[in-house]
Amino acid sequence: MSEVAEKICCQNLWKVFGPDPASVFDLVDSGASKQEVLEQTGHVVAVKDVSFEVRENEMFVVMGLSGSGKSTLIRCINRLVEPTKGTMQIEGTNLAQMDQEELRELRRHKLSMVFQHFGLLPHRSVMDNVAFGLEVRGEKGTEKEEKVARALEQVGLKGWEKNRIHELSGGMQQRVGLARALAGGAETLLMDEPFSALDPLIRRQMQDEFIKLRDTVKQTVIFITHDLLEALRLGDRVAIMKDGEIIQVGTPQEILTNPEDEYVSEFIKDVPRGQVIPVKSVMEPAPVMVRCEQSLEDAIEEMKAKRVTVAFVIDNGGGLKGITTMEKAIAAVREGVTQAEDVVHHEFPSTSPDTPLDQVLPLVAEGNVPVAVVDGQQVLLGVVSRPALIEALQLGDGNGNGNQK
Repeated sequence: MSEVAEKICCQNLWKVFGPDPASVFDLVDSGASKQEVLEQTGHVVAVKDVSFEVRENEMFVVMGLSGSGKSTLIRCINRLVEPTKGTMQIEGTNLAQMDQEELRELRRHKLSMVFQHFGLLPHRSVMDNVAFGLEVRGEKGTEKEEKVARALEQVGLKGWEKNRIHELSGGMQQRVGLARALAGGAETLLMDEPFSALDPLIRRQMQDEFIKLRDTVKQTVIFITHDLLEALRLGDRVAIMKDGEIIQVGTPQEILTNPEDEYVSEFIKDVPRGQVIPVKSVMEPAPVMVRCEQSLEDAIEEMKAKRVTVAFVIDNGGGLKGITTMEKAIAAVREGVTQAEDVVHHEFPSTSPDTPLDQVLPLVAEGNVPVAVVDGQQVLLGVVSRPALIEALQLGDGNGNGNQK
């Protein structure tokens, strides 16, 4: 498998607020904490020697409590806040070397930002708010209208084009802000706590819709949040910050099962694992897969060899056509049936690879057939068995913590 390209790279990034930032580095090197630096010098170390890479089309979530430096970090990336030192690169280009005109072009075309407070214009309609960024960069006419219409449809606001902002709920207003970012066609989205001002139910709905949107809109996203469960639900990888530093970077499963230190362990102890860990993290290869044209006798022999009672029937492209059981296969052979496709049973439990484990529990409980994991084209990716699911949900020390290495 080819290596995924890096979209954004931050190396040894610092942001110190105060009149003489360089004066604090010796103090920090000697082991002074953020609070001690503040007390002794009056300077605030907001971002401390942060390094990370974000892959192309990755959802990279930065999670931390208030004062951890996460919002300052995301503003350093697009230089809304000037870093004290360190480098930020987008597709190999060093942002620190860009002049103001180059930065404006970058923000208009490649790097869009969605804020916690939507920044919508109340005197404009929904359509005009979404079009605002396009107008700023000089776009007009049919092309602009098509981009706006496409973005509104993507976020579920088709039909609301002429409404005023005050006529929308908080969740709908957030969709307008997201549509404005999508309409610009930026390859990278920076999202600073975009859902935190929403009510819990609306927030969960927005998370679900954003997950669905990510399946169709391929963009690199850096997402800031103070909510660990939100971070673990949305992120391909999650970075946990404390006092300006990144404490741990990993997939949601890695963070849940192998917390880096006591700080991370304390965070994850109450996280409901089944709501976060996706099916793809515990799925296994199907024990027996047979092609439609394969003989039933071969399928029976393979099931016997693997000591299972179910075979998954696929076409030549890996698409799942159904299942057959040992009992039905043997009975069909006795009646003269020769090919697996002639005894396919089309009703079987299936799910997508990103489904949380909790949602698969009822499917596993319904019978002894492993749950098939399929992609959008119904290609069989693997299966989830009852023992694998139970083991995944029980991993840890009973408090949600994994076994630390």
